[in-house]
Amino acid sequence: MSEPSQPQQGSIEIVDSYLSAPEIANRIADLAREITAAGPFEKPLVVVCVLKGSFLFFADLVRRLDLPCNCVFLGVSSYGGTTESSGAVRLTHDLTLDIADRDVLIVEDIVDTGLTMSYLLTILGARRPRTLRVCTLLHKPARKRVDVQLDYIGFTIEDVFVVGYGLDYDERYRNLPYIGAMRFEPA
Repeated sequence: MSEPSQPQQGSIEIVDSYLSAPEIANRIADLAREITAAGPFEKPLVVVCVLKGSFLFFADLVRRLDLPCNCVFLGVSSYGGTTESSGAVRLTHDLTLDIADRDVLIVEDIVDTGLTMSYLLTILGARRPRTLRVCTLLHKPARKRVDVQLDYIGFTIEDVFVVGYGLDYDERYRNLPYIGAMRFEPA
């Protein structure tokens, strides 16, 4: 199933279940164990939540980490109100903590084209962290345009447009407790 095209006037949005809440919770527990096993770190691990879509995944993940961590937030935008990345990434909220000589984990909701993550790795790498790793809940390799290093992957998914569990379409559906595949049908 491919990503939906932009909806036509009067089309109906349909969200089919794709990953259940229990599947997500179980995988997050596994990821937290893997990340914890990578420690201990010299200083608390800096865990960066990429806003907005990662906030639920981030909250569930950091609560499962069994190591000291500092939680910080970074806002980026590349979608707007569409179903495909514009490719133009912009920073909407910067870190409030110096990450120089710190172990840093970027927590992202989905990596598809790789453009946003490439941008983040470049700007955060320039701040000279001791280590810089990436944890993504979802990886959609069918949309890849840039290779990026992903250290922890929750799920590799098909080429579907997903919403729920923090992911949105035009700022809606973030509150779903599961991840759904979205499609449009004529009204």
